Amino acid sequence: MFRSICKRLPCHTTKDSEATISFFPQKFLSLKSISNSSHLTDQQSLTVFYLTNSCGLSLDSATSASRLIKIESTKKADSVIKLFRTYGFSETQITTLISKYPPLILAHPEKNLRPKIDYFISLGISGPDLAKFACADKSILMRSLKNQITPMFDFLRSFVSTNENLIRALKQSTRIIHCNTEKVLVPNINTLRNHGVPEPNISKLIVMQPKSITLRIDLFKEVADEISEMGFDPKSQSFVLAVRSMSMVSKRKWLKKKEVLLSSGWSEKEFTSAFKLQPMLMLCSEKKIKELMDFLVNKAGLKQPEIARCPNVFLTSLEKRLIPRCSVLQLLMSKNLISKDIQNLVGLLAGAKKYFEAKFVTIYKDKVPDLTKAYQGEIEFRGFL
Repeated sequence: MFRSICKRLPCHTTKDSEATISFFPQKFLSLKSISNSSHLTDQQSLTVFYLTNSCGLSLDSATSASRLIKIESTKKADSVIKLFRTYGFSETQITTLISKYPPLILAHPEKNLRPKIDYFISLGISGPDLAKFACADKSILMRSLKNQITPMFDFLRSFVSTNENLIRALKQSTRIIHCNTEKVLVPNINTLRNHGVPEPNISKLIVMQPKSITLRIDLFKEVADEISEMGFDPKSQSFVLAVRSMSMVSKRKWLKKKEVLLSSGWSEKEFTSAFKLQPMLMLCSEKKIKELMDFLVNKAGLKQPEIARCPNVFLTSLEKRLIPRCSVLQLLMSKNLISKDIQNLVGLLAGAKKYFEAKFVTIYKDKVPDLTKAYQGEIEFRGFL
């Protein structure tokens, strides 16, 4: 078996005199070891050998891929790898691409791959972004340029106007590329129009998070209806921000997050008010909401209504912002340099870095040597006394 496979898999040299197996030499596995260590057919062993040594896949990944594809000749596969390298793809990115979508290695480099890559470059997706874009969507390079990619991109551009905005949208999510325009996207966009959302705000939603409008049409209608019932003005940007948040979270997770806030002491009215002030609140994980609420109430001593009035605080980092700022205030209070009765404490914790530093760090750091340590999170916050 081993001898017959070797005859079909020559270690030939490409035009730049680089041997096939030298693309990923650090991962080299012998064909004999592959044949002896796994229950594979001759053809599968050949494929595993190539995927591990020329594409950098692990033995397990290559073995799984060998059940989906068959590499009968290295010539085309080598050309695919060479093409990716020509466009600046790193070895790691090539491995990622082939691992996510093994059929790529069987694609025709000139007929199937190069035209799509050149099209993406023409839009402005180039350099490091090109490889990241391809790696983010495992099958985009295998979709039809004429029948799928170009029509979808033209459709999106009709809303977002520029290639720059199109790229910004696709960096958020490429899921929309695989969505049915007539059966999903158009009905969902019409739902927004029926609610009175202006075209510029629909465009903003697509740029911010195109995945939002890929939701099943009945579910998307529920989302738009609920946002409207909560009192959001459809002509304001906050309406599409709320649509984005609600459409990105499953109903089960939404209710669990809401329950965390209500069980901590918020009223239904306070929840609605907080969400209207900051729709991104519900994009925070349930764990983060619990941790921040526990800290703000039990450590910082804040009251629930105060927190509800400033939901921006949930978008901040507990470790990088809240604890260091509280430590600074704690230290200054202990030195009687500031009052223990700080007005709008939660707003101060969530506010701009520049303002906080100017008011509490810069002017006191010479008087209080440990202030810098406190601001760097090196002094434990024990609570405001």
